[in-house]
Amino acid sequence: MDFRHLGNSGLMVSEIAYGNWLTHGSQVEEDTAAACVRAALDAGITTFDTADVYARGKAEEVLGRALKGERRDGLEIFSKVYWPMGDGRNDRGLSRKHVLRGAEDSLRRLGTDYLDLYQAHRFDYSTPLEETMRAFEDLVRQGKVLYIGVSEWRADEIEQALRIADEMGFDRIVSSQPQYNMVWRVVESEVVPVCEREGIGQIVWSPLAGGVLSGKYKPGQDLPEGSRATDPKIKQAIADKVGDQVLLERVQRLEPLAAEAGLTLAQLSLAWVLQNPNVSSAIIGASRPEQVEGNVKAAGVRLDADLLERIDEVLGDSVERDPALTKSPEDVHGI
Repeated sequence: MDFRHLGNSGLMVSEIAYGNWLTHGSQVEEDTAAACVRAALDAGITTFDTADVYARGKAEEVLGRALKGERRDGLEIFSKVYWPMGDGRNDRGLSRKHVLRGAEDSLRRLGTDYLDLYQAHRFDYSTPLEETMRAFEDLVRQGKVLYIGVSEWRADEIEQALRIADEMGFDRIVSSQPQYNMVWRVVESEVVPVCEREGIGQIVWSPLAGGVLSGKYKPGQDLPEGSRATDPKIKQAIADKVGDQVLLERVQRLEPLAAEAGLTLAQLSLAWVLQNPNVSSAIIGASRPEQVEGNVKAAGVRLDADLLERIDEVLGDSVERDPALTKSPEDVHGI
């Protein structure tokens, strides 16, 4: 496993992080989840990403139990706050009340006394950003959070938060967690330049585009049994990609390029994400330990410029680049 700094901070993270969105507490049984976490640890992964909303808290609980007994100083545990965690009007968003309560609840579920990184899971248009930033700052001062970050924020929203932090003497954002992969590059034109300038690192989710970039979904064929695309809780999130026959055909044409590089298509896709110098870590999920063991082999891989150009030629206009597609709900209270 190779390691990188999280942005310009002093925190080192594993190039491949383990995330439990859609799996722990939902898609897989707890013993399988624990086996996947063990496989991640055995492969050298030290960075684990979760969120309070994943399986309404169950994912944090499962991860906490799976990591119990590990040396806490040897791990980087990340979580997030924003999405509804109850029916109450204050059980959501980035108000001071919800951020502070959300942190306490996440710490309890994870069985730890601090989070290495606490992230605003979306931008909250209904709460003054100064209030949110002060709540995060208080958590840092209390020692319950070491670093703060954001997920799926636009460039101008990140800039607003940095300006407030500088004016008020708060700790600055060190990370951004966007969706990013070969076919979803919406952060490249605006978010990444701002983050490069300000010392913010990307911790990217869905580097395999929900499994599409692993090549397991074949054009014109039935969906594989047990895949995410057949899970009623998950399939809507990737339905557009799985149903795009042109995209699926182009992904199949990437297979020979991966083979030339001595990689599986999943490994090529992960290595592609890690070629971006602004990426600190790529998050993988897994429903089987073997998936972890295969995917971690992308760490440390360097792809040459010719291969990167050929990938772009194959994918063509299947690549989405519109920065406007990074967006948060207009009203978290209406969710």
